[in-house]
Amino acid sequence: MYNRRTALSVFAVAASVTLGVTGCGDQASTSSSGSGDKKTVAIVSKGYQHQFWQAVKKGAEAKGKELNVNVTFEGPDKETNVDQQVTMLQSALDKKPAALGIAALDSKAVAPLLEQAKSASIPVIAFDSGVDSDIPVSTAATDNKAAAAEAAKHLAEAIGHKGKIAVVTHSDTSTTGVDRRDGFIEYMKAHEPNIQIVTHQNGDGDQAKSADIAKAIIQANPDLVGLYGTNEGAAIGVVQGVKELGKKGLKIVGFDSGKAQIDAIKSGDMIGAVTQNPISIGATTVQAAVDAMNGKTVEKKIDTGFKWYDKSNIDSKEIADLLYQ
Repeated sequence: MYNRRTALSVFAVAASVTLGVTGCGDQASTSSSGSGDKKTVAIVSKGYQHQFWQAVKKGAEAKGKELNVNVTFEGPDKETNVDQQVTMLQSALDKKPAALGIAALDSKAVAPLLEQAKSASIPVIAFDSGVDSDIPVSTAATDNKAAAAEAAKHLAEAIGHKGKIAVVTHSDTSTTGVDRRDGFIEYMKAHEPNIQIVTHQNGDGDQAKSADIAKAIIQANPDLVGLYGTNEGAAIGVVQGVKELGKKGLKIVGFDSGKAQIDAIKSGDMIGAVTQNPISIGATTVQAAVDAMNGKTVEKKIDTGFKWYDKSNIDSKEIADLLYQ
């Protein structure tokens, strides 16, 4: 009796495997990562090198568990590796996920693959930054222009609404980089006639490169009074560059969180920063993806919010819940 049951069990497994193999080419909604009948939401982020992306991943995976979907999450080694991200995106699409989340390093570079997703009826959710395409059914992101304007307002107050300042950006190709740069500059031009932005330069979100840029700007403008870094890497690079020059009195504002920025704010090396809600970004992306693949209406734009934090509120629950270390 034992042997008969075993034989039947083996036959059933073999039949199941055969059906799975012959059917996988037609089932774009099933996971190809060994998760049975669970649908897969494939997420391709901008990178892994900053704590921000780990927090996004955490939120995405938690929401996936809640909604009983398989979530895959990957990103290139650096936020300058556009080709690597495109390769990852192609690989994700080849596995025929039920839905796709993409935070594009270069909004134009991913456009052809979004066309491929559309042809395969795979709904796309853009997150963190948008893309130059109408294909995404929704974009879950911070209003980066408004957030950058908030950083500008606080820097203007800190320097007494006058003087020379500079901007170190993290990208000239992603919409987050462009919006965080332009939102800051536009605020200053509209509201602060006595503040001069002497330059804005891109450090690719790399701390060492951003530090070198900050030092070069300061040496070229010894009367500089303020600096703004548009993401975690840029902001900490600016802080490091100022320290290496031994420059005193410069006011620095940043964007995002992470232990290094939190420490810099607590020590007074940075006056404050704008934080997003990365866990919410991850969770919102997965929720929108699941809603879209189930045929529900999804808002075209989902604002995931932001907050300014500095020494005065960094330990409050409202802010502490948004910071990641």
